[in-house]
This record gives sequence, structure tokens and C-alpha cells, in this order.
Amino acid sequence: MSAPEPLPGARLLFSADAAVAHLNHGAFGMVPIAVQRAQQRLREEMEGNPHRFFSVGIEERIAHVRRHLAAFVGADPDGTALVENASTGTSIVLGSVPFEAEDEILTTDHGYGAVDLAVAATCRRTGAVHRVVRVPMAPDDAEVIAAVREAITPRTRLVIVDHVTAATARVLPVRRIVQAVREKCGDRAAIHLDAAHAPGILDEPVAQLGADFWVGNLHKWAFAPRGTALLSVAPAWRERIRPLVLSWSEGAGFPGNLEWVGAHDYTPWLAAPTGLFVLRSLGVETVRRHNAALAEYGQRVVAGALGAEVPATTGLPMAVVPLAPAVSGEPRAVAALRRRIADELGAEVGLTGWRGRALLRLSAQVYNRPEDYQRLAEGLPKLLTR
Repeated sequence: MSAPEPLPGARLLFSADAAVAHLNHGAFGMVPIAVQRAQQRLREEMEGNPHRFFSVGIEERIAHVRRHLAAFVGADPDGTALVENASTGTSIVLGSVPFEAEDEILTTDHGYGAVDLAVAATCRRTGAVHRVVRVPMAPDDAEVIAAVREAITPRTRLVIVDHVTAATARVLPVRRIVQAVREKCGDRAAIHLDAAHAPGILDEPVAQLGADFWVGNLHKWAFAPRGTALLSVAPAWRERIRPLVLSWSEGAGFPGNLEWVGAHDYTPWLAAPTGLFVLRSLGVETVRRHNAALAEYGQRVVAGALGAEVPATTGLPMAVVPLAPAVSGEPRAVAALRRRIADELGAEVGLTGWRGRALLRLSAQVYNRPEDYQRLAEGLPKLLTR
């Protein structure tokens, strides 16, 4: 397949090091220059008079941004809070659901590693049990729905499902999973959607998904500064949300009790609407189509060079290339290989272990070019054999 044409001028919107192939946007994002400048102006305002910045109107400014961002993802602004990232939102959910000994927390084996760590800590604290549903690497929707549904027991209290899986770059049918869980156990089990990658690349309104909790990052695909995410909570749970840090806003209730924590740096949140402005200026659908096509191109170029299998495309700006079984998927080995690729090939890539297999995840954003993937394809086969 041929590579998509670059979007005119898009690369100039970023301050990315031109000597590096930045192929891991899905990890930390890349903040456009206009957003960097907006945040810097906010920092200068804050440092010019910290007392006034934190004391006069900050809650109203945060609420205004929250409404703007919630509208972008189709969430109820009164039931949505700004939080630092998806892991923070998930930890808030785990701390708000009242688990008892032997209650079950259900996840899939496509889930994010930090979420697994948070679930493990919750189980140690409460006596709950973590059960993991195995799902094929490239499942059809029916397989995922059936696997989750069959794993639910009378002890299941929370089901956590990724909307876009981080390691395997798949879109899971979360709306139908929510329906299947409701049909089997009603409201006995709460449902949390880890949508860390969804804002900016998926167009499913949060309010229509039917989950109890939803959390999504805006620094990945919506050009917000890092430290900007949304946690959306169904009405039945809002009064039961417990902040990770108690502050003067505790009496305000949700969402204010999560957002105001004193001397927190609010500049990423306040600058986030500028990121949406940049995305909309480029054209949301234009960016999505371009990035999905470029990710597929990069996947095929790199997989072809390695003689690797190519999983079915997903229409996402991320694509996976499974590495040979001889390449270790053990965490330390994966981290060392990722660093070698960066140091020797000048390419930053996503690399994870999944079921013991090393998976190379390639991201595509408007600042990327076909030659970024070609460079990786030329150097990676020799690197992997040394």
C-alpha cells in the first residue's frame, strides 16, 4: 500500500526533534507549539501573582474548561471531573467501590499494566479477588462479549474493560459489553471503561456507552498538555466518589472535590482547549483518516522487513507488529530493547510484552512521515539478530 500524503504544514505545528523518528505518540503524546505557548502564558500568570491565581475564580475557570472538554467526548459535564490521567481516574474508581472479601474485580488480559497494579493493591487492601479474562489478540466482537459475560459470577463487583487496548491496539465493543454485563447481573456489578486512548480518535459519546465510570486522556490524541484527563461518573455513583487526596473542596461534592486540591498545577487543564482548537483546525476526521492510514502503512513496511505476521487493521492511529518468538517479552528485556532501538536507530517506539511475546506498537501522528517507518524497517532486522 502507498503512504498517505502529509497534511500541509502539520509538522511545523510541533517542536519535535527532527533527528528522531517519533513513533510512540500513544505513550506521552506531543504538545503542539500553540498549546505550549498557551500553557506558558498561564504559568506566567500564575507566577506573576500566585495568591490571586489560586484564590480568585480558579474553580470557575476549571469548570468552564471541564464543560468544554466534556462536550468534546460527549459526556455529562456535571458528572465529569478533570483528573491527572487515566491511571488516576481508575485509582479513584477502585477506591470508591466498596469491596468486601472475596468480591471479584474482572479485567481482560488486554488491560493496561498500571491498572493491574492498582487492582492488585486494592485486592490486598480489601480482600477482593482479581480475575483476568483471556481474549485473543485479534478477537471479533462476539468473542470478547462472550468471554466477559461467561466470566461474571455472583461475586463480581467491578468489570474493567479497555475501549482501546494499549499493548495490542484493538478497539473493544464496550457498549455491547456493558449491555451484556447488565443483562447478566443488573446493577450488582459496576462497569469501568478505561478509555485512555479514546478521546480524539473515537467518536462514541461517553453518555451513550452506559457505563458507571469512564476515564480518558486528552494528552494522547487531543493535543492537550500532559496531565489532562476526564473521569465521567454515572449519577448513582457521584455521591460515593472518594478523592485520593482530601482538600478544602471536600464539601463541594463531585466533581469539585476531585478538581480542587490546593497548589496543584492547573495550567495543563486550562490550556487543554487550545489543543482541541489545533485539532479542529486541522480537521478531526482528516487527522483520524491520515493517522490510521499512516499507521497501517508503517505496520506493513516494518512487518514486511521482519517477515512478521500482520494483524488485521483496526482503523486506529496505532498498529502492532508481533516480533519473533525468540525476542523476549520479559519486562526488563523489552525495556532494554526499546532503549537500543532509540539509541541505535534513532526511533522511539512502543514495545511491550503480552503473553510472553514482544509486541512492537507503532503510532502515527500528523508530524510523522513515511520515512520514519522506513528508517525503522531498514535497521530493525539487523538489530534484532545481534
